[in-house]
Amino acid sequence: MTQHRIMVIDDEKIVGDMAKLSLEQEGYAVETFLSAEPALRRLEEERFDVVVTDYKMKGIDGMEVLRAVRNRYPATQVIMITAFANLDAAIEALRRDVHDFFPKPVKIKELKASIKRALEK
Repeated sequence: MTQHRIMVIDDEKIVGDMAKLSLEQEGYAVETFLSAEPALRRLEEERFDVVVTDYKMKGIDGMEVLRAVRNRYPATQVIMITAFANLDAAIEALRRDVHDFFPKPVKIKELKASIKRALEK
């Protein structure tokens, strides 16, 4: 069985570190990024099964990450997390086919369950 690859993009280092630690315990290969630019460069080299991205970041935001992933890897599932949860953002993300949308602080148990569902798609 191949190891599922998860990318986590969040400008808060602790979010990426906690997700990496927790998801690696589940057997996933996890790469974390503090901003979208290097993450998008990495996506040009490697396909990931799931991309977890912060909605609001300096420079390229989560919606642009979602657009880039959809254009390059339509089957890759995207999960969005945000400290700036508002209905308009959630609706826009869902309209653009985001797999899930979580307010911060995201519960790791909920994130794991969402990733598991995303991988079943």
